[in-house]
Amino acid sequence: MTSTNEATYGRLDPMLAAIEALVRCESPSEDLAACQNVVRLASDIATRVLGTPAQIKEVEGRPVFWWGANAPEILLLAHLDTVWPHGSYSPLWEVKGDVVRGPGVFDMKAGFVQALFALKDIDGAANRVALIATSDEETGSFASRKLIMDLSSKAKAVLVLEASLDGKVKTGRKGTAMYKINVHGLASHAGLEPEKGVNATVEIAHIILQLSALENSQHGTTVVPTLLKSGNSANTVPDLAVLEIDARSFAQSELERIDAAIKSIKPTISGARLEITGGLNRPPLEPSSTKELYERIERVAKEIGMPPLGSAEVGGASDGNLAAAAGAQVLDGLGAVGGGAHAPSEWLSLKSIEERSALLHAFIKDLLK
Repeated sequence: MTSTNEATYGRLDPMLAAIEALVRCESPSEDLAACQNVVRLASDIATRVLGTPAQIKEVEGRPVFWWGANAPEILLLAHLDTVWPHGSYSPLWEVKGDVVRGPGVFDMKAGFVQALFALKDIDGAANRVALIATSDEETGSFASRKLIMDLSSKAKAVLVLEASLDGKVKTGRKGTAMYKINVHGLASHAGLEPEKGVNATVEIAHIILQLSALENSQHGTTVVPTLLKSGNSANTVPDLAVLEIDARSFAQSELERIDAAIKSIKPTISGARLEITGGLNRPPLEPSSTKELYERIERVAKEIGMPPLGSAEVGGASDGNLAAAAGAQVLDGLGAVGGGAHAPSEWLSLKSIEERSALLHAFIKDLLK
């Protein structure tokens, strides 16, 4: 195992080696071949850890890792795709003291490995539990959402291996909506005759100001302009501007309000034409969907000598939102302890890996009683 740490990790070695292998197999969501590679690697790791390989299924053109039951009582949800383009995180793998770094190590390849090892030595797990790892979660789970919701609707419990928040499990998440607005204008020379053009950049600026007015702090409603592209040259009135928008709220009614408002935006500049696409993506994960399992895992943690876990409601969405929308009892944030998801500071706590896997092992056994 390549590492910058000279320590011997004892029983942790196989887990850390599996995480390292998955992290080094870079898997940005948009790269289908890379996602196929990481799912094949995950199946190989499952064979070594659990004795049997996972199925590799194709769902709406995307690879899915599937180990265990076809109709599980307990569904473990993970994803193997990351937000990191090839070569964008450096160094690719590093261990220094308790800190492990690498693209996707926290979100959420460590959580996947913790789940694999948690399934060891649970009698009948292959017939009653399934570990599903998708490859499109970071881009909205459009290919895998039907699979997730179908399985969740029949499961006794859905456990999501997304990263924790400082060790706390996640009992609530905002719902999300995503939009793209194309502004079509008319090009002209910016110096000689700008008045003959229709400036798409100016129109998109008006729209951005309208979006900021839609936010509502009472419900944690945010409407965030993210990617913006406009114009082709410095001396031309731009004829096209493209804006992407990320909207989130703890309240479904707020998401519906935002959806209606964005879809009804009209141009303010004569001659501009708007093309608005996108819509609601994931509904909120309500605390009512997590209360029962949260109380149960705190009891299990106490029984195995762990301090209270604590809980948090967060802005990020996950496939747990989809599971809850299907009517399942859900608990999220059961994966890695660390921080910096989607950031250059992404890191995993080395000492937490085995403890969190042992907690999940005990929790699954308790649920199967």
